[in-house]
Amino acid sequence: MAAFPTGVSVVTTLDSHSVPHGLTCTSLASVALEPATLVVCIRAASPTLAVLLAEGHFALNLLHERARGTSDLFASGAPDRFDRVEWRLPLGAGGPHLTADAHAVADCAVVRTVGFGDHTAVFAEVRRVTVRDDRQPLLYGLRRYAPWSAAAAAPQPAARAAVPAALRPATTEGGTRVVR
Repeated sequence: MAAFPTGVSVVTTLDSHSVPHGLTCTSLASVALEPATLVVCIRAASPTLAVLLAEGHFALNLLHERARGTSDLFASGAPDRFDRVEWRLPLGAGGPHLTADAHAVADCAVVRTVGFGDHTAVFAEVRRVTVRDDRQPLLYGLRRYAPWSAAAAAPQPAARAAVPAALRPATTEGGTRVVR
């Protein structure tokens, strides 16, 4: 799935002792509008997942284009990651809001989980969304980051040139090519 660009998020929650937990997540999607529901897929062995399931709520911090360092920090599992970012816990929040790094935050309540392979799909009802209008999303695809503003402003190349060479059909007659 590395060839599929997506937004970058940090899932955050608090444990029963008010200790924050979080991880970088690019595996997320909208599921339904009514009720507003999303899904995040998290490695089953993740300590953050264990806390999220025990507490039943989390915040999905959608990172802005200048927050690549925060994405890397929360992907690293560094034990001091919350000491290295600005965060707050608004009343009724599902988890810590990364105030300096998120362009939007969705406060969520867990409604269902599905285990599959080494991951757990967490379906959650969105209870509240906070959006900053002064920032654009951070994207991740092809194993690199890109700002939304650059992607949106890029001139539209010819359709064939827009597809990475590794994903182009092997023949000009429209053959397919499997990439692993």
